[in-house]
Amino acid sequence: MTKRGRPMLQAVGHILPIAVAVALSSVPITVIILILLSPNRNRSAIPFLIGWLIGLAGVATAFVVFANLIPKSIVRKADLGIAIVLMVVGIALIVFSIVSWRKALGRPPTDSLPRWLRAVSSIGPFSAFGLAIGLNLRPKALLLSAAVGVSITADNLNVASGSIVILIYTLVASVTVSIPVILTLASPTRMEPRLIQIRSWLERNNRTVSIVIMLVIGVVIFSNGLTRL
Repeated sequence: MTKRGRPMLQAVGHILPIAVAVALSSVPITVIILILLSPNRNRSAIPFLIGWLIGLAGVATAFVVFANLIPKSIVRKADLGIAIVLMVVGIALIVFSIVSWRKALGRPPTDSLPRWLRAVSSIGPFSAFGLAIGLNLRPKALLLSAAVGVSITADNLNVASGSIVILIYTLVASVTVSIPVILTLASPTRMEPRLIQIRSWLERNNRTVSIVIMLVIGVVIFSNGLTRL
């Protein structure tokens, strides 16, 4: 392993847990399943996937550019601070998921998705593309992208290495959207029953899924902070 390759591998190790957290987000998974089961599947699935990939890479890149405006010496010396911030955010998400779970215990179960998610089935290609971009601008998504940007900058990578790390981040973070799209468009008849099962399961367990995924993301972010200590 060359000295030049080690920082990039370290950077990949730092951003992989964040990429996994993004991939586990329930909203884009639910959206793409609804699109793939809609009459607009062939028109809207690819635009949504393209928008999702562009959004992931674009927002992360924007944060890298922003972080590079900060003096490098400050960013490198702030590594401990970054670790502490990530750990605090992770703990906050874990606590919030536990609180949400306790509140959910006293509520009647629901078998339906939010109204805005159900409307996804009727969107066209341009709306699908825009929705995918917009999902990357949610507060939680921005927080995770900011962590990627600061992490890459703190690892002091050059443009080529940084671009490769962002590409790896984008591919891993998008796997739960890209794989269903590829498999369904390649074999819709085979995939449709499985997608229907997943949709039905999500409708029955939407609240629980959101809480569990929030908990998992909290653990992932907390672990990412630990790796930087």
